[in-house]
Amino acid sequence: MLELINVGKRVGREDHMADISLQFQRGSLNVLLGPTLAGKTTLMRLMAGLDKPTSGDIKMDGVSVAGVSVRERNVAMVYQQFINYPGLTVYENIASPMRLAKVQGDELDRKVREAASLLKLEPYLERTPLHLSGGQQQRTAIARALVKGAELVLLDEPLANLDYKLREELRVELPRIFAETGAILVYATTEPQEALLLGGRTVTLHEGRVTQFDDTIEIYSRPCDLRTAQTFSDPPFNLASVSVQARQLDFNGRSFGEVSETITALADGHYTAAVRPHHLALQPTDQHTVALQATVGTSEITGSETFIHVDVAGNRWVVLTHGVHRVEPGQSIAIYLNPDSLYLFDAGELLARVPSFAMDGR
Repeated sequence: MLELINVGKRVGREDHMADISLQFQRGSLNVLLGPTLAGKTTLMRLMAGLDKPTSGDIKMDGVSVAGVSVRERNVAMVYQQFINYPGLTVYENIASPMRLAKVQGDELDRKVREAASLLKLEPYLERTPLHLSGGQQQRTAIARALVKGAELVLLDEPLANLDYKLREELRVELPRIFAETGAILVYATTEPQEALLLGGRTVTLHEGRVTQFDDTIEIYSRPCDLRTAQTFSDPPFNLASVSVQARQLDFNGRSFGEVSETITALADGHYTAAVRPHHLALQPTDQHTVALQATVGTSEITGSETFIHVDVAGNRWVVLTHGVHRVEPGQSIAIYLNPDSLYLFDAGELLARVPSFAMDGR
């Protein structure tokens, strides 16, 4: 087990990491999720031994490794900016950590070729990195990490430079393969969708601090606060101020109806409502029952989806809908909300995920 206990990293007068306490079990997949500069790479460097924490402790199986250099740890790390030995062939790049570990002969050859097969590198084994594309070089770095047999594997946005099809394949294969070795796998990404595809457990980070650590689907379904909710939504949550009076929830003079009894101790007052863009629709359905008037700002058509930017009572929202939908700037449209997908936050903290409203039709 890898354990971080109140870990902090200070550079000059700035705290790059603060009060980080985490536990990663052997054979587990753990995702670090956060925007650029959230602290993902800094945290990985601390776990790897490339940097030393200025406070707290890091333990592997109960033994402190906070002062142990990376050369003395059984760690493999792959960055988005791939690192290979330019004078070695792909075969020798992959084989290099095993040669250091005195693995030889048929076992070395078998492991190199298995990793090359998984990463689609068989045709390039005799080439040097200078004769590879960026994606091929990145795959070589991942293959080298795979054969090392490390007890801690750190992948810092490792698939960003790969084509779509290979990314999808490796998102399925890599967690399974590393789990079979019993390694602790820590995978950093800026993409909420990638975290969901990988599964496992997720650490959400903001400005060098952990906001939540739990099963990935649990954080997605029940983010503990608004900051975590925004970290785990792309496009971000749509937000609006709402008020509650006598168990009636109102948004811009429109009553959503009586609040469900599952929300306890909901005092009268003002709250922040949040809904993900894909939980809105352009047509009413059995689930999308609450109509809101909106004015179109612009739209982005990707082919399979359309992102429609709208103004809803002074709030800038995004509607994410499947297929191609043509709307014009300035056009007035109705958008439809699924009330079961609504979240309520009070002072930034999750108050409740609203499971139902008794709609009054107004």
